[in-house]
Amino acid sequence: MVWALSALPAAIWLYLLLGRQWFWLIHPFKASPLSGADTKRVAVIIPARDEAACIARVVETWAAQRYQAPLRVFIVDDHSTDGTADIARQAIVHQAIANSARFQLLSAPEKPPQWTGKLWAVAQGVNAARDFAPDYFLFTDADIVHAPDTLRTLLDRAETGHYDLVSLMVRLHCETVAEKTLVPAFVFFFFLLYPPRSMSGAAGGCMLVRRDALERAGGIEAIRSAIIDDCALAAAIKRSGGRVSLAPAETSDSLRAYATFAEIGRMISRTAYTQLRYSPLLLIATLLGLFVTYLLPVGLAVLVHGMPRAAGIAAWAFMSIAYAPTIRYYRLPILWSLTLPAVAVFYAGATIHSAIRGSDWKGRRMV
Repeated sequence: MVWALSALPAAIWLYLLLGRQWFWLIHPFKASPLSGADTKRVAVIIPARDEAACIARVVETWAAQRYQAPLRVFIVDDHSTDGTADIARQAIVHQAIANSARFQLLSAPEKPPQWTGKLWAVAQGVNAARDFAPDYFLFTDADIVHAPDTLRTLLDRAETGHYDLVSLMVRLHCETVAEKTLVPAFVFFFFLLYPPRSMSGAAGGCMLVRRDALERAGGIEAIRSAIIDDCALAAAIKRSGGRVSLAPAETSDSLRAYATFAEIGRMISRTAYTQLRYSPLLLIATLLGLFVTYLLPVGLAVLVHGMPRAAGIAAWAFMSIAYAPTIRYYRLPILWSLTLPAVAVFYAGATIHSAIRGSDWKGRRMV
């Protein structure tokens, strides 16, 4: 019995390494030449709530996109209190020589009760783009900057691969001690839940969607109450017969910095319990799974002897091997891969906190 328990973590990690569609092998989505001329009409929808620190650089990103076909960028100010709309307007004027015609600044009306704030803002952008008649929508956040060829590369991926949704997990900000400790694990856990090869998930920072696929899926209204809206959209696209592609980004980056562990904890707490469908049983099962998978190997390696210790060391080694590609993706020393058990404790605490406090989006209480 003791031997079976001690061998369980190693068995779990062997399965994750070999049987979970190689989720841990990070293959960034790199820019590639577009196979044909720029021909598709694209509407970029950017919901912005209190993004004064980032919005000007985001405008510059879209002014600098190398794309010759019609491109329109709809920035939707969602009741910001920090001057986001004014800064966006000034940034658009600053780009007036070349690309001001690309931009339209909107103000979201009051949110109906059944909508989340972000999706209500997104819906306003989609409605405003109706007369533009885009072939594709690109949903991106107001703290994300993209390389000049990102749009062309996304379209090339969608067209050549016949995908209805192409999504990038953008490279998150990773400079502070808190970020270096916790951010790579966020990406690791995300791909553990949604392996890119399974074509079952999406990352909300960058999602290119065919207009007709979005309409078949019921539009933004079909997911209007979803808190984890990116994966909800991917699921809706798949249910309607669409194909989904997800990969880590090489040249799309988040500007949002998290200076402290508490800030990252709040970010995790926002959706953790939602991911568990607000189920106390799933919460208990998740915490038990975290203990067996991430903490028990360390306990076995440090506190016991003989074969159980060997099994614990093996499990910890497998865990570190799985985590190493994500650590390299964030350009951190490889020894950071040994920290995953401690990071898992933090994520467990944030999940418990999420269950206690409920969910919100930028101050809007959801449950």
